[in-house]
Amino acid sequence: MKILFFGRGVIGTQYAWAFENAGHTVEFYVREGRKAQYGSHVNLEIWDTRRAKKERLVKEKWPIVTHEEIKENHDYDLIFISVNPEQVSSVVKYLAPRVGNATVLFFNNFWQDLQSAVQPIPLNQIVFGFPGAGGGFEGNTLYCGLYKTVHFGTFEFEPAKRDLEIRKLFAGAGFKVVVHKDFQSWLRNHFAVNVAMEVEVLKSGSFKKVISSHESLIGIGRNMKEIITVLKAKGSKLDVSTRVMGELPPRVVGFLMSKVIFSPKSMAYALVEHNHYKVGPAVQEIISEARKHGIKAPRLYEVESLIL
Repeated sequence: MKILFFGRGVIGTQYAWAFENAGHTVEFYVREGRKAQYGSHVNLEIWDTRRAKKERLVKEKWPIVTHEEIKENHDYDLIFISVNPEQVSSVVKYLAPRVGNATVLFFNNFWQDLQSAVQPIPLNQIVFGFPGAGGGFEGNTLYCGLYKTVHFGTFEFEPAKRDLEIRKLFAGAGFKVVVHKDFQSWLRNHFAVNVAMEVEVLKSGSFKKVISSHESLIGIGRNMKEIITVLKAKGSKLDVSTRVMGELPPRVVGFLMSKVIFSPKSMAYALVEHNHYKVGPAVQEIISEARKHGIKAPRLYEVESLIL
């Protein structure tokens, strides 16, 4: 399969590397001027959980192919998109007249309605999924990690041909495919947890400070109690992890995060400490939704002035 990755981001770069190793052709589309900035390779330091424990850490100078335009007569089988939610509209605007016959995989989070967010790209060419990966760039070195599980969902009772082809692509590269029946709600639950952390990032200044601070981790639990009210108002079904975070005392949530999820020796800690993406738009989206429904959310409202 010939695959074009939209942007040379943290998530796309990891899956491009995985797919190339599985025998596929991968290339990147980058904005004008970025080809020279990014250069011809990426230094990878990647924890790959598809491998045996002793072989998981891979350090590699990986050559990449980049382009600064997508031609209308391209021959890509798949266009892979993994961007921040607030970037989706601009990506769709650029890509819509250049899709051709390619399948378009949106492999990122959404709060807004999935089907309306991706118009006017034809829905019968779109597949929705979500990664199991993380990390961040330090210069031209990507410190990152791939989990074995990836997530998919569809609006049809049965998956379409393109859905099955993309799931087969991931399975063939050694990933475990998990399919969610109510993918919209699943994504919104994940979006909510991200926002609960981003509120603390706005206060402290970085992801690393949040996962290193017991009080910030407790704050995530407190934030979730407010955000769950917004999720319910949005009509989203709460998944198990969201319900647990809402029911447990925030101090217990903070303790579990510090000792289990973000233990300093955990892979999750190693990935999040290199996360430098700009936070704010997702928090603002939840705040706007809360105000729309007249929900009291003081912890959310107090950080609104910190969003640039």
